[in-house]
Amino acid sequence: MLKRTIGIFVFIAGVVILLGITHGFSNLGDFAPLLPPFVAIALAFITHEVLVSLFVGIFLGSLMTYRVEGFVHLVQVLGKGFYKSIDNYILKGAADSDHVSIIMFTLLIGAVVALIAASGGLHGIVFRLAHYAKSSVLSQFYAWLMGLLIFFDDYANALIVGNTMRPITDRYRISREKLSFIVDATAAPVSSLVIVSTWIGYEIGLIQDAFKAQKVGLDPYMTFIYSVPYRFYVILMLLFIPIIIFSKRDMFSMYGAEKRARDTGDCLRSGTIPIAGEELQDMDPEGAIKPRTLNAVIPICILVFGVLLGLWWTGRSAILEGAGEIALARASFRDILGSSNSYQALIWASFTSSVVAIIGVVAQRIMSLKDAMQISIKGMKSMFMAVVILSLAWGLGGVLRDIKTADCVARLVSDSVSVQFMPIMIFLVSCVIAFATGSSWGSMAILFPISVPSVLQLSEGLPPDQALAVLYASIGSILSGTVFGDHCSPISDTTIMSSIASSIDHMDHVGTQLPYALLVGFVACALGYLPAGFAFSPWLGNLFGLLLLSGIVFVWGKKVPNVREKIV
Repeated sequence: MLKRTIGIFVFIAGVVILLGITHGFSNLGDFAPLLPPFVAIALAFITHEVLVSLFVGIFLGSLMTYRVEGFVHLVQVLGKGFYKSIDNYILKGAADSDHVSIIMFTLLIGAVVALIAASGGLHGIVFRLAHYAKSSVLSQFYAWLMGLLIFFDDYANALIVGNTMRPITDRYRISREKLSFIVDATAAPVSSLVIVSTWIGYEIGLIQDAFKAQKVGLDPYMTFIYSVPYRFYVILMLLFIPIIIFSKRDMFSMYGAEKRARDTGDCLRSGTIPIAGEELQDMDPEGAIKPRTLNAVIPICILVFGVLLGLWWTGRSAILEGAGEIALARASFRDILGSSNSYQALIWASFTSSVVAIIGVVAQRIMSLKDAMQISIKGMKSMFMAVVILSLAWGLGGVLRDIKTADCVARLVSDSVSVQFMPIMIFLVSCVIAFATGSSWGSMAILFPISVPSVLQLSEGLPPDQALAVLYASIGSILSGTVFGDHCSPISDTTIMSSIASSIDHMDHVGTQLPYALLVGFVACALGYLPAGFAFSPWLGNLFGLLLLSGIVFVWGKKVPNVREKIV
């Protein structure tokens, strides 16, 4: 069935390409610039292969930049379009100086994560916190807290927290369904939200490319920060977890799982086969290395404070060079951050953190310098897929800019949809694409080149403050909507890793997590993304959403016992 579907789609796409090349796409009317993103999204739905889908979108868009008369030049144009996709769009996009900075930061973050994991730093944090878990409520709370503390990488988060907390939650009769939900609901959400993580370079790169295409003078890093309050789904999900933990209530199928575990001690549903794999060992320390909390705390602190210091220093230098000492003396901290070079700050901080991590493990004789360098390179290799997706995303953004897709979308949407409804529309589309593809990163790569330019053009008539609010809300919609879709998707890598790390049947995890995700997503839409388009305060939206979720839990949630005695 899948092969037949792919065959039909390829045939239709071939006909469209043939008609477009032989007639200059004139027969497709005003919808021609929508073909590349449509084909990329459709292929992503059908094949679940984001890399292939993005390249096909780039290739089709590059073909549309040619106008060929007659069928004779078909083969020649196909060849030109293929090489133009690589040379003009993918390679030139990756070679941009700002893009190179993002790539370097992403690779260095991978090195830091690998070093602090191999040196026992991550396990040190986890074991220290797990020591204080004395009941069902506290063990769930510390699992959630660990998920927040291991904020810099979603894979490390899922694998470390799930694998380490599983014996503790089993001891206090917490269902594996509940553990896997807590693990999954903190992994990607917290990594996508914080200002320093393996995600931030990727997210800033997409924002920067969209701004550069439209010649927007906003700083991508500061835009990322200003969009944080508009990540309604991510924020509400992270706050929803302690609500259900401390209320000792659960709903939907999760209640049945928790009641089974408390009453019978069966943390797994009878007859299920947990999935497990080699991924559980990926984040383990090498050899017999003991957990060392400082090996994680020191590099992370250097990373976080290094970024802040770099932003302050580069912003201060820019104001001093551009306007002089008087302007610098009058500048507020926000002015300094607005003038900063976020790329330099990220590179400085990540490089310094990696160097300190290497020095630390060598000085403690945990490993030799050669082994430390090999671990760093291994961590960089783990970010290879992110770099590839980024390069393709930049290429797609370039080709969509050349064929004026954003102009087409703005023109079509402006006739039927008000700009105020763009945040909720973008959120819903992001959810669908990420759910179908199982990739939040791939969905971001598809959506940013289309959504951000369209919002910028549609909001031109609005007052500046309202236009900025809609822009930040729309960016927040993409960054959280893709996390929501990825969170719900059974083919998502983090969803699968959460099942593996929690040692549970995968579909049991998906089936009990989905109702909670849908509930939080609905509240985020109703009290967050919909009002945000009308410049409603995002802080109030989050507050009202939190109150509504609390009310729902206390009214419809059912009590589950809090086990205090250790069950051996």
